Amino acid sequence: MDTLAPVADRGGPAQPLLLATGLRKHFPIPGGLFGRATRVVRAVDDLTLSVAKGETLGVVGESGCGKSTVARLLIRLLQPDRGTMVLDGDPVDEPHGITVNELRRNVQMVFQDSYASLNPRLTIAETLAFAPKAHGLPANEARDRVRDLLSKVGLDPASYADRYPHELSGGQRQRVNIARALALRPRLIILDEAVSALDKSVEAQVLNMLVDLKKELGLTYVFISHDLNVVQYLSDRVLVMYLGKIVELGPVEAIYGDPQHPYTRALLSARPSMDPRRRTKEAPIQGDPPNPINPPSGCRFRTRCPYAEDICAKVEPLLADTGAQSVACHMRVPGSGHSKAVAA
Repeated sequence: MDTLAPVADRGGPAQPLLLATGLRKHFPIPGGLFGRATRVVRAVDDLTLSVAKGETLGVVGESGCGKSTVARLLIRLLQPDRGTMVLDGDPVDEPHGITVNELRRNVQMVFQDSYASLNPRLTIAETLAFAPKAHGLPANEARDRVRDLLSKVGLDPASYADRYPHELSGGQRQRVNIARALALRPRLIILDEAVSALDKSVEAQVLNMLVDLKKELGLTYVFISHDLNVVQYLSDRVLVMYLGKIVELGPVEAIYGDPQHPYTRALLSARPSMDPRRRTKEAPIQGDPPNPINPPSGCRFRTRCPYAEDICAKVEPLLADTGAQSVACHMRVPGSGHSKAVAA
């Protein structure tokens, strides 16, 4: 009997698979007397998100905006300073809830560095069988599981099971990492820049494989990437982050078709154009993100925003529903005090 059968859907399609509320992660910086922390890096600040069953939630933003920290918080590789998480109705790591080990039985992660993610001393078969065996799957069933996993990610078990990571290409290693993430039959997979280090032809193959696996196994994805074209191809909804905050969230068609936040518009404008008549002649956004140790007051994007006004420095904009998407911008809130806001 398979002791690692897929976990049943408990709350139905209307209940989010994962709900995170008020997540905060600040990293202390030693430097005071006796090495005491006097300052902190505000990596993620009071972030709330939900992931619906069967969807792909894309997460985009510049380097350093907190995307990877969010991924590690969701799988509890990092313990949040504050905030709660609920997996299909069950609180995580709380009394009368589920443990972190039970969370990781349902949520797995694929990292960017395919080689560093694998143990160089273990064969591919040993790597893929490790977690199922640790969860009580008999050795013969674990071997069958390994063959099935390799076949699912497009690798011939007879050719690849006994190889070591250094004998594989980058694309093959990432396929192994995806297979390992599937080994415990999770419901949610977090992909943190999982295809960014691959050649474009290999990247396309892996993306198509992820689409097929999602349909075949009923998976849910959180897909983190700096590549806006890849996010558009794979995602159902898109979350845009800036300096530890969500600035825009909505369906992929709305975000890419009619971006509401100035930062989102700047990101999309920076995409390379295939039309030589529509070349980007000047950078759509100037400067680097502010220091996360001491972020700007009010709207964190105001120091780079061409529409910033006094209200932007005084009051932090909250995510507001603007119809198709939610946006954290005073220009989109009626009566906010911004000159471009609609009157209340």
